[in-house]
Amino acid sequence: MLAKHLLLCVFVTGAMFVLPTTVSAEDSMRCGSRLVTRGDGKDKVRKLCGEPTDVSLRGYVRRTPVYEYGYGYNRYEYYGPGWVDMPIEIWTYNLGSHKLLRKLRFVGDELEEIETDGYGY
Repeated sequence: MLAKHLLLCVFVTGAMFVLPTTVSAEDSMRCGSRLVTRGDGKDKVRKLCGEPTDVSLRGYVRRTPVYEYGYGYNRYEYYGPGWVDMPIEIWTYNLGSHKLLRKLRFVGDELEEIETDGYGY
């Protein structure tokens, strides 16, 4: 009985490493020789990577705006008036049938998440 349980555990653990995942999050995306990272704005991403294949609006998120200015010890933060509804956009880049799709999630103007999906078309 213990041997069967141990064998099952080894099989499940091995399968987790062998089976591919379809979506994974990353911190950066390469566009040719240029690099786009989390925290970049829409203008920078569009300038470095070009127009996305698809743009979809996924709703809104309510946040308190933070305005930062200054550097180091002289940095100040100001929390703006109340809440602001910020749009959530998903930009999809189809890089061809031999490469994975890239999905970039923007909240407001800031790139928050980069995911890979199945192969392009």
